[in-house]
Amino acid sequence: MEKSKFETSLRRCAVLLMSLSTKAATIVMSRLTTAQVEAISLEIARMESVGGTEQEEVMHEFMGTKTSALNVSCGGLNLAKELIRQSMGNDADPVIQRIEQSIEQKPFAFVRRIEPRNLIQFVQDEHPQTIALILSHLPEGYCAEVLSGLDPEKQLEVIQRIAVVGSADTLAMADLERGLEMRLASLVNGTNLHVGGVEHVAGILNVSERSVERTIMEALAEDEPELVDEIRHLMFVFEDIAKMGDKDIQSLLKNVEASKWACALKGCSEPLVNKVMKNMSSRAADNLREEMGFLGAVRLSDVEAAQQGIVDMVRTLEDAGEISRPTGEEEEEFVS
Repeated sequence: MEKSKFETSLRRCAVLLMSLSTKAATIVMSRLTTAQVEAISLEIARMESVGGTEQEEVMHEFMGTKTSALNVSCGGLNLAKELIRQSMGNDADPVIQRIEQSIEQKPFAFVRRIEPRNLIQFVQDEHPQTIALILSHLPEGYCAEVLSGLDPEKQLEVIQRIAVVGSADTLAMADLERGLEMRLASLVNGTNLHVGGVEHVAGILNVSERSVERTIMEALAEDEPELVDEIRHLMFVFEDIAKMGDKDIQSLLKNVEASKWACALKGCSEPLVNKVMKNMSSRAADNLREEMGFLGAVRLSDVEAAQQGIVDMVRTLEDAGEISRPTGEEEEEFVS
């Protein structure tokens, strides 16, 4: 179904705010009405991430900005709540509550309140397609825990189906939810939604135990090598470097030339830039900042290419056992 002009405009507004710094986005939202803030915040909360092409188009249309200034945009409920609090102050709570209630009204939202180990008991004997439909609506870390409790053969079958789910039939979803209602929770009525996909698979494997990930990827490589390439491309993103340990970042720095870092860090979040630079000598960090300034405006495609090159090096060093990739279970470091 084609989106209305209102839906399209709402999404573009959300993309615009997600592309700005939190401070700048807060200033914009403080000038909007409560209804506008709520509508845009709900859209942001529903969006996990934004592609570079869409982000670039939106920024050009609304602001004519330099694409090199773009951040890697990630949405989600936490970002939406932060923007609401900062822009509305004491009036934020009612809006946040409505946003949370709207987000909760997703297929299988009630499953999130159930411990993964308990869900495993209910679904381990279900058909892989059934499990795939359920997991396609759930957070990646949650999916990884459920996946680890399944037999290796079923793990592979479930992952293959999640990767190609695409859209789910309303009646089929309702039937599946009714089946779970008796055992787990009340129904949440849904419509056709885009679910699953390679991105969801990558997210699940990204936070799975390494043994589970390797088993699945090796089995997939035999029958669907192109799918494996797609998954590997999405499994570790450049911003995830901020979650790596200092020793691992230092190893990475030794294997990537400074000029590539200067391009890759353009437009990145300050915590990520600081995390990288704190693992350099003061002189090297000063030189890197200076080089980033000399670069001026850089095409977004060049930034993404430099970032992908560094991500590829992360995987190379990981395969060689020289570094460890962060997982969803590891505690994130904070940068002041």
